[in-house]
Amino acid sequence: MIILPAIDLLDQKVVRLYQGDYDQQQVFGDDPVAFAKSFQEKGATHLHLVDLNGAKAGTKVHFEIVRQIVAATDLFVELGGGIRSEQDIYEVLDIGVKRVILGTIAQKDPAFTQAMLKKYGNQIAVGVDARAGMVAVEGWLETTTTRADDFCQQLGEWGCSTIIFTDIAKDGTGKGIDAKLYQQLNKLGLDIVASGGVTTLADLEALAEVNTYGAIVGKALYSGQLALEDCLAVAKGGAS
Repeated sequence: MIILPAIDLLDQKVVRLYQGDYDQQQVFGDDPVAFAKSFQEKGATHLHLVDLNGAKAGTKVHFEIVRQIVAATDLFVELGGGIRSEQDIYEVLDIGVKRVILGTIAQKDPAFTQAMLKKYGNQIAVGVDARAGMVAVEGWLETTTTRADDFCQQLGEWGCSTIIFTDIAKDGTGKGIDAKLYQQLNKLGLDIVASGGVTTLADLEALAEVNTYGAIVGKALYSGQLALEDCLAVAKGGAS
């Protein structure tokens, strides 16, 4: 299983939100590049980056910081937030980001999403953010009437290989993960990356036990509740 430490960017700072609420943010630092380098030094191979301003504004806001992170590390960087056009995708991949995460646009423009998946293949992941089982978009500010599990299945039919699945109710709360949810999603035969609520090593063990492809770890790292080295050790002993 792959561990992806997370850096969420808001106003050029490293933050964590509580259940995706922009009004409930905790700032952990103002040097995102230093955080990325530190994760690599501790053994991380992947990095999950989110441009929270971009997600809200519908355009790339932290492009320069992302470029600096890619240039300063050897990490496999995936980026989400505000990527709404093929030009956005091209520009992000061109600076060395390895995987682009489509979020809101994937749900709102199926034709575009299918075309991008066909053209860019596994360089495209889709972020499926779920609130009470329904897809949420626009930086989690809007909840749709689409069932998240149905949407994941549809994405697989479109040729999507990687889904970043966020359980919003768990995100930033420190309440752990819903292993049964990921066990069901893993039956789709896709690479599911679990996001939201990873709090303990037991959470990671549970995700590995149901053969989850990857897990994003955020607030627990910043609060000191989890050590990245321990997370990586659990992941190596679990699913791959």
